[in-house]
Amino acid sequence: MTISPPEPRPGPLKAGRVVAHFDWRRPHHWLAYGAGSGLSPWAPGTAGTLAAIPLYLLVAPLPLVAYLALVAASFAIGVWACDKTARELGVDDPSPVVWDEVVGLLVTMIAAPPGWVWVLVGFLLFRLFDILKPWPIRVLDRDLRGGLGIMLDDLVAGLMAWGVLQALHLAFG
Repeated sequence: MTISPPEPRPGPLKAGRVVAHFDWRRPHHWLAYGAGSGLSPWAPGTAGTLAAIPLYLLVAPLPLVAYLALVAASFAIGVWACDKTARELGVDDPSPVVWDEVVGLLVTMIAAPPGWVWVLVGFLLFRLFDILKPWPIRVLDRDLRGGLGIMLDDLVAGLMAWGVLQALHLAFG
């Protein structure tokens, strides 16, 4: 007889926030919740982006082609993990789902110059674009649903932050 974990119910709302359930036996929860960082009661998107920094530091030494392949695979897997977790919670883009922020920071830091100053600048730029959601990020966030919608607006925010980071490096690097 096999005992499987119970299916999580849609997350109840508490003071306008989704109450998420992290089931450590579910790989999509590890990814979608950013290894638990998205469960932060304050600024889960920022917490998820902060949690991405050690991952970035781990993969930054990779050759550019390998780094890009890792980012592409992280995006593709993220579409699945974020979609599955959002459906379990019954919310289109739940705030505890932060894998999109992890991938967004990794995109921002593509071929970034070395050093903590550039990590901080990349972090701040990504958070700025992710929070302000200028066009076309706002349109993607508003119009797309599911895992692709969750992931794509942060991918574009990461690309925009990457462009500014590279321009700053050219100007001041």
